[in-house]
Amino acid sequence: MSPPRTVDGSFLALPLSALTDSALTRAVDLGCEHADIRVERIRTQSISLRDSRPEAFADVEDLGLAVRVVHEGTWGFAAGVVLTAAEAVRLAEAAVAVARVSAAMNTDRVELAPEPAYQGDWVSDYEIDPFTVPDAEKSGLLIELSAQLMAADGVEHVQSGCIAVKEQKYYADTAGTRTRQQRVRIHPEFTALTVDRATGQFESMRTLAPPVGRGWEYLTGTGWDWRAELGEIPELLREKTKAPSVDAGRYDLVVDPSNLYLTIHESVGHATELDRALGYEAAYAGTSFATVDTLGSLQYGSPLMNVTGDRTAPHGLSTVGWDDEGVAGQQWDIVKDGVLVGYQVDRNMARLRGMPRSNGCAFADSSRHVPVQRMANVSLQPAADGPSTEEIIAGVERGIYVVGDKSWSIDMQRYNFQFTGQRFYRIESGKLAGQLRDVAYQATTTDFWGSMSVVGGPQTYVLGGAFNCGKAQPGQVAPVSHGCPSALFENVGILNTVQEAGR
Repeated sequence: MSPPRTVDGSFLALPLSALTDSALTRAVDLGCEHADIRVERIRTQSISLRDSRPEAFADVEDLGLAVRVVHEGTWGFAAGVVLTAAEAVRLAEAAVAVARVSAAMNTDRVELAPEPAYQGDWVSDYEIDPFTVPDAEKSGLLIELSAQLMAADGVEHVQSGCIAVKEQKYYADTAGTRTRQQRVRIHPEFTALTVDRATGQFESMRTLAPPVGRGWEYLTGTGWDWRAELGEIPELLREKTKAPSVDAGRYDLVVDPSNLYLTIHESVGHATELDRALGYEAAYAGTSFATVDTLGSLQYGSPLMNVTGDRTAPHGLSTVGWDDEGVAGQQWDIVKDGVLVGYQVDRNMARLRGMPRSNGCAFADSSRHVPVQRMANVSLQPAADGPSTEEIIAGVERGIYVVGDKSWSIDMQRYNFQFTGQRFYRIESGKLAGQLRDVAYQATTTDFWGSMSVVGGPQTYVLGGAFNCGKAQPGQVAPVSHGCPSALFENVGILNTVQEAGR
């Protein structure tokens, strides 16, 4: 049995108590109703290879502190990189100065929903810290796996790499919370390219393995069989190059979790962020059709649709012990039996809507940025006794099976969308009948989710996700996961992307 994970001693050795006492005491002396301090160290390592040869290696560390205050009902914020008590005092004073200047433009008094005070440490669910593995060992494994793919017949080029992140965060506030946490996440990826020398036509295909809140063990056996997937890609890629172009029309659509997670992200995850629904967030990616007057009545999808927000899911990219406002991780309903019943909120948004508590959706991607409302792990729940993917396909007379994500497009209200994928298969009389090309599915959010007629069982459930969800100005990125089973959607509009591009 491996020893329990703990926050690294080098982070604990930082002068966290002195910084806290200095910053918060000064903020209280200046009349702040609330103040908090964050100390963050984020280490990011990326390794990339081309044709199984090293192409780039980067190892970056970001260390700093931030002080945020509420002064006379107005936010103030300041950040720096010098970890001394004097600097903590200066940042508290600077944050108050910002609040005083901003007060003239503030139309909504800031009040935070209550939250108990916490003290403790939290470490995410991983086995091997990737930053303890020698760089040569990590590069060597990536080279070996890339070479396996590169050696296959018909594979002309291979692009591969791995991003690993260790995020360490200390949070303290004037209510008495003092927490330290450490999160590790990893994203390996391999892409194969084939070229038809006669026609110049090319096709690519990449691994379906999602980024996860795991450690280096994700590449060495726990959580994904990399060698098996890499062994399958060359034949799948050859089949794809010979596949016929799809005939546009309406089809029943069986969507694999490797594709459906992204549809959830764009059409449910962003649409149910409360700041978008209220119109506070619009500049980066729009607002939302799921406005607050529809809460409890909007038929988001079929009665089979049950979606949760979750900051506690094992290996989730958005899983935390506490968010960046000291709110404990939790799970809640967003869509229940097809009806919109909840949003993702932070403490100020919760109070603004008269909610008793935040559900822990504040996050900043570094100490340099102020926390904003960010996405939880938003997931479609499987049916307890639901069918396997094969059983779902067996019930389809004429349809298409979608695997893997690729490009997508959605409007600024999160309502009209179009998605493509890595692979598409014809379904004829309940059986897969070869791959198709040039496929995209198009719908409105409520029509698409309303057409969901079968939800797969727990055996089909996969936690997908991304490292780079963007939001806010200045822009921030956040990691987030979306779990889902396979599901069947009836009579969905299918476009031929080549024909559409030629119009």
